[in-house]
Amino acid sequence: MKDIVVVFARTPRLGTVKRRLARAIGARAALRFHLAMLRRLTRTLRRERRFHTVFALTGGRARWPRGIARVRQAHGDLGRRMDHAFRRFPRRRVVLVGTDIPALAAGDLHAAFRALGRAAVVFGPAEDGGFWLVGFGARRPARPFAGVRWSSRHTLADTLANLRPRPVALLRRLRDVDTAADLAAAREAGQC
Repeated sequence: MKDIVVVFARTPRLGTVKRRLARAIGARAALRFHLAMLRRLTRTLRRERRFHTVFALTGGRARWPRGIARVRQAHGDLGRRMDHAFRRFPRRRVVLVGTDIPALAAGDLHAAFRALGRAAVVFGPAEDGGFWLVGFGARRPARPFAGVRWSSRHTLADTLANLRPRPVALLRRLRDVDTAADLAAAREAGQC
């Protein structure tokens, strides 16, 4: 059985994606950014044969991306939706990743699965205190995302506290794009 990469994404619709970013750059520019990141990630994942990719979408019906499996995200907060996505694939190694990480490369996903060979959990830490990737082996904790302060500098630390004493691997630290400052930094680094 192949490993699974679940891409968490909002269905691209004006006014429903990248809301914090949209407050600074406008809804149309935020939608353009979201679409550009989705296209880039889709191209990267279509070339991969080592794992199976599933897009977990929220925000309405989507005919995109073609040729890649799609499922709807569960209802509830981010933790509940992520937990449900992991539980869709019992007894499989699963890595979940977002769509707003300009520096993300296929090698990061390969590194995540390698890390799951020696650790029960893997995270890609984000510059803002959150994480851009989370992965679990076949044996999963009961409530890994309980009580997490989402979209804060405490997100990764709260999640790690839920996972003690399991062995955790950390990948390289990357910047996700949530604000205009994040976007400017990614552009300055030539990432988008």
